[in-house]
Amino acid sequence: MNDKNKSLFSEFPPVSTEQWMERVTADLKGADFEKKLVWKNLSGINIQPCYNADSKIEQLKNTGENSQSLFNYRSVAVANAESGNKLALKAVEEGMNGIIFQVKGNVSAASLLNGIDLNEIAVSFELADNAVHFTAELVKVAKGKDLKGYIDTGIISDYVTTGSFDEGQIEVVSELIKLTADFPSFKAITISGTEYLDSGANQVQEIAYTLNSLVFLTDKLTEKGVDTNDIFNNLNFKLAIGLEYFVEIGKFRAFNSLLAEIAAKYGVAEVNKTVTAKTSIWSKSITDANTNMLRATTEAMSAILGNVDGVLIDPYDKEFKEPSEFSNRIAGNITTILREESYFGKVTNPVDGSYYVEEVTTKIAEKALELFKAIETAGGFYAAFENETIQQQIADIRLQKLKLISQRRLPMVGVNKYPNLMESVASDLLSRGAEDNPKLLTPRRASLEIEAMRRKTEELVAQTKVRPIVQLASYGNLTMRKARAAFAYDFIGVSGFDVHQEESFESAAVAATESAKSNSHVVVICSSDQDYDETALDFIKAFRAITTSKVLLLAGAPKNMDELTEAGLDGIVNMRTDVLVTLSSIQEKVQKTLKS
Repeated sequence: MNDKNKSLFSEFPPVSTEQWMERVTADLKGADFEKKLVWKNLSGINIQPCYNADSKIEQLKNTGENSQSLFNYRSVAVANAESGNKLALKAVEEGMNGIIFQVKGNVSAASLLNGIDLNEIAVSFELADNAVHFTAELVKVAKGKDLKGYIDTGIISDYVTTGSFDEGQIEVVSELIKLTADFPSFKAITISGTEYLDSGANQVQEIAYTLNSLVFLTDKLTEKGVDTNDIFNNLNFKLAIGLEYFVEIGKFRAFNSLLAEIAAKYGVAEVNKTVTAKTSIWSKSITDANTNMLRATTEAMSAILGNVDGVLIDPYDKEFKEPSEFSNRIAGNITTILREESYFGKVTNPVDGSYYVEEVTTKIAEKALELFKAIETAGGFYAAFENETIQQQIADIRLQKLKLISQRRLPMVGVNKYPNLMESVASDLLSRGAEDNPKLLTPRRASLEIEAMRRKTEELVAQTKVRPIVQLASYGNLTMRKARAAFAYDFIGVSGFDVHQEESFESAAVAATESAKSNSHVVVICSSDQDYDETALDFIKAFRAITTSKVLLLAGAPKNMDELTEAGLDGIVNMRTDVLVTLSSIQEKVQKTLKS
């Protein structure tokens, strides 16, 4: 029998959407389908649990192609030409095929690029000043070579983070386009969108505002006589990579599609641009910082599958110290492994044609186009930023994200869930909290508020030489007491307190007496709802008869909360409890005890 053209799953009959829904409805046993199975993304996209041929999903055009020559970038701070060159050569030796030079002041391009094969290595430059002079020397050095990379003068990123737009930059960019005309693979204009996502924006906002800024710059440059084809063929876009894996894949694909649509409106049939993706600041943490390597890996994967041309992975420790040789090497090796061992960027993109990814791509594109048009109708990018429309829209999403993080509904490993209780973090590394300026965009970590709470713990420990001890006092129903003790262990561990493993007692009375007499500063009652109904009030009364200084919590959601609070309960911890509010309150009470 010839099985050559046989379908992989031909032995299984197809299942229609109706059949699937019937089975799911039965399995849900009356639970709400929308609440249980539909994921509502903060970009305003409702993602269904199942897509199939019945969904009749159409593929967007111009979503990009999986890069077969992906640039694995490393950022190099240039103190002087010689030291910058040395760092760049080391990066190349370690497998990097792209270098981003952060150049300040007068630096010799020839000395900086000495020994670097410009036919093989992409060289990009963040130029704070002297961009025209440096580029003029660069093109002389690169004469006859296949120069690849881009120049980033910060024309948009500086504006959104300082609030001041430098009109002189338009003249600079116009000149850069002329200087690099003989190098089609080298881009003279970089438009950054990283500041949006890193300030708390969603994917739709990042795309829309980036494209709005493109229109703004295009109009400025055409006023100076620059041809639109020259503009669109000199573009490099720098976008951040967030944590929502499939949504990020869709974001990059949607961006490519919308860019082609906008280019067509300007009469540009084909856009020769590059997209450079950078791991986000927003998603990184200082506590349990090694998890940043895992975040960077999934971020890089989604960007590559989203058809970007280059990836810049920040070292995992960049947020709290000068990156080490080790962290730089690991950052570079992430993309190298994805490319060389997992064949990302070497084979046909496996997400192409996926119902799920195509649907997410389409929905992001639709939402982003809607927002893009709204901004343009209201006067365009510059007007929207000057009247703080963009800043306020981002702030609205940022507050929603921070609320979800504080409620632990948006998990961050090592931050609001699964803290590393064996880790000691110096207080001066932790944030004092966010200082947002409503007029500007301020790239930041999502974890700042929780870091500030953790910082108070570390400062308290430094002052008193005592790390607050938390005792999990359990009794009664074995299954429930262990489940609630495990939850409390994870929840309160976020504070940086010394949370001891569950301690079981034969009865509520014994648990109350022993925990009240222990050396702990915080006690958490862990048992079942039935046990709470029968014994929680007596536990609290017995406990408070012995001590009034300790913090007493209960893991669960008791019915008679008012009565328990009146008896001396300080609070509860459960799935609905806000981790930031609750732990900050506990901190204050413990601090008073330790400092009294």
